Amino acid sequence: MKNLKITVNGVAYDVQVEEADGSSVSTAPAAAPAAAPKAAPVAKKAAAPADGEPVNSPMPGTIVNVPVKAGQTVKAGDVLVVLEAMKMENEIKAPKDATVASVNVNKGESVDTGTVLVTLN
Repeated sequence: MKNLKITVNGVAYDVQVEEADGSSVSTAPAAAPAAAPKAAPVAKKAAAPADGEPVNSPMPGTIVNVPVKAGQTVKAGDVLVVLEAMKMENEIKAPKDATVASVNVNKGESVDTGTVLVTLN
């Protein structure tokens, strides 16, 4: 019988595994799990104004920075939002020269794929 320690979703388990025909497995939490961190609010998929061009999130993640404001003029390639996904920061850039019509997310929010981050005119 082997004693193993396995961590699943932040909870450690002491596991006993038997390698013979009597394949018994026993699991028990190694310690009481710590309190889960407070989840960041999730931004909803907001509809873009009819006269604006939405810039959507290409993946789920957390907003790290929003360096633009409504009314600001941006050039193609300017950073609109910095999105952290899978421990990497991804710069979401303006696809064209435009004016920021609205900023639909805030720093610290969690977003899903397709969430409207910014609307351009």
